[in-house]
Amino acid sequence: MRSEITFPRQHARTQRFTLGVPRAFTITGGAGGSGTTVLFLRSRSGDDRTTCLWAYEPGSGERIVADPAVLLGGAEEHLSAEERARRERSREGSAGVVGYAVDKAGTVAAFTLSGRLFAADLAAGTVAELDTPGPVIDPRPAPDGRLIAYTAGGELRVIGTDGTGDRALATPENPEITWGVAEFIAAEEMQRFRGYWWSPDGTALIAARVDNAPVDRWWIADPANPASAPQEIAYPAAGTPNADVTLFAFAAASGDRTELTWDRKEFPYVVNVSWSASGAPLLVVQTRDQRTERVLTANTATGETAEQHTSQDPVWHDIIPGAPAWTPNGTLLRVEDADGARRVSVDGRALTDAQLHIRSVVDITATDVLVTASAGTAAEDPETGEIHVYRVTADGAERVSTTPGVHNAIRSGATTILVSSSLDRFGPKVTVLQDGAVVGEIASYAETPVLTAEVELTTAGPNRIPCAILLPSGFDPTSGEKLPVLMDPYGGPHGQRVVAARNPHLTSQWFADQGFAVIVADGRGTPHYSPEWEKAIVDDFAGATLDDQIEALQSLAVDRSYLDLTRVGIRGWSYGGYLAALAILRRPDVFHAGVSGAPVTDWHLYDTHYTERYLGHPAEQPEVYKANSLCLGGELGEAAEQVNPLMIIHGLADDNVVAAHTLRLSSALLAAGRPHEVLPLSGVTHMTPQEEVAENLLLLQVDFLKRSLTA
Repeated sequence: MRSEITFPRQHARTQRFTLGVPRAFTITGGAGGSGTTVLFLRSRSGDDRTTCLWAYEPGSGERIVADPAVLLGGAEEHLSAEERARRERSREGSAGVVGYAVDKAGTVAAFTLSGRLFAADLAAGTVAELDTPGPVIDPRPAPDGRLIAYTAGGELRVIGTDGTGDRALATPENPEITWGVAEFIAAEEMQRFRGYWWSPDGTALIAARVDNAPVDRWWIADPANPASAPQEIAYPAAGTPNADVTLFAFAAASGDRTELTWDRKEFPYVVNVSWSASGAPLLVVQTRDQRTERVLTANTATGETAEQHTSQDPVWHDIIPGAPAWTPNGTLLRVEDADGARRVSVDGRALTDAQLHIRSVVDITATDVLVTASAGTAAEDPETGEIHVYRVTADGAERVSTTPGVHNAIRSGATTILVSSSLDRFGPKVTVLQDGAVVGEIASYAETPVLTAEVELTTAGPNRIPCAILLPSGFDPTSGEKLPVLMDPYGGPHGQRVVAARNPHLTSQWFADQGFAVIVADGRGTPHYSPEWEKAIVDDFAGATLDDQIEALQSLAVDRSYLDLTRVGIRGWSYGGYLAALAILRRPDVFHAGVSGAPVTDWHLYDTHYTERYLGHPAEQPEVYKANSLCLGGELGEAAEQVNPLMIIHGLADDNVVAAHTLRLSSALLAAGRPHEVLPLSGVTHMTPQEEVAENLLLLQVDFLKRSLTA
């Protein structure tokens, strides 16, 4: 007998409806001069975790370039510990070809499977495995297509695309050193997943040398398997040493190297490296407090660097994808915070104003800049949760995405890929444009959810906090019936939840269908419409983010009589888990039950770059850490006398927010005589990728909330 497909089962099986969705697009000129080719990743169906590399050509359609099932001969895929860690940092839960890189002309693509290196001849339509030491990580062809660089065993190596001439450019002096690999902080917090960069002509590389010796050692144990040795990790917790990162320029042919020099003591963070034909390599470095950012040019022959621009911010500098960068005219493009706006400037001249809040730089040409942006502080009646693509010129900004929703883009030459999501359909729509005209679409194979999210987007309170409201399907708000309320936030930096797209609200709708009025509120600190909004949380996680959840809840209840403020629950994961536990402990008069997933409870135990950006250095501001932590060393921090139900969930294999956070909070609650529930997840990381775990977590949370919020 066939069982009914439930949302929790479907949600878990489809990896939150991401399987079968096309992603990771690259536009090339077409192998062999055949016109435009779009490379992308996608699995064959909405429940297939194995991703293939595909090619799409307008007029002739799609074809598979690399099929893991064929290339591995049906064998099971095996990942090294380094590759598993890399995927955890990038939140990659799929299998198969999960990343690739191509040369400038689009003739060769390189990727790994099971730690083995493969090269696809895009003109011939063939794929060959190259004989290399392994396991291989992050292969990238040179722009001229003659060599492929990769890392293996901490070495930076190159090999000919024909499989000849494999050799090491740099070999680590000891096990603490790696070449060409992004360190933990860069990948987890800076979104820099690369550790080396090719020169535009393919004759040289810049590579990072990472020495992890200064970093403190932590151990991640597997209590369910006591015979297994704990895993040792280098974890740079707040206030402790980071990895030592240096940069070297290499000649690809000879391997000769030159160290690039700058004031690394003052500027220890390497934010990014970019190397284009428009100018000398650009290095972006930051001070440890992230209040000063410097853009340097590098002379790869001498190793000398020169200051191009230094900017200071009294709070912190945000990292904006795609900037700074050279324009084709040889001028410096930056995204800067000024006059209440995040704006694009070229050589110090602002091209945008407070009408737009710049989110990323997509592409730069001699005549325009393609960006993504949300409405800025000067925009009239901005649509809540919308993000659009704009073409910026000296004459102003023109919106490229014309329909309501959330949009992103990839552009090369005359071809643009527009990825658009909206509230009126499931999943993203991928449109191919040439010279502004639609020439095709790339299909999604994602499953259609078994429920439909009906979302009301609005703003609440004096701060105009963006909110999404979801009610049980078929519920009549005028019926007089009151519903228990479930606040469902992330609520912290970099985590916008209130967006004008349907898929991000599906889980909230499922909770609503279990009998709750669900509210998602993006308070101060979340990406929204101004630098001031994002930076209002400096030194004050516990105040600003919690206050805004309360303001949103109480303001919405003024004209929504169906919201029962005597039965309010809150759930969240990661920062949302911290916020949920914070709400139960400090404001039990407002929040009556909470589910806290993978929470940070002691900010001394979270990493340097993230924590010190918002809370400063713990040795300099101990009172800030005390005020914002739920417990310190197992001692409960500020907590009201009232005790409300709290469930804490944590993966024991989490190497981002380690399980010590939950264990210390549980110990402190127990010592204080406060009842609570703890759900440990054996073998589960911060991502919770396991299908059964993801399904049952939803069911267990609903059961707990229903028990705790009974009328």
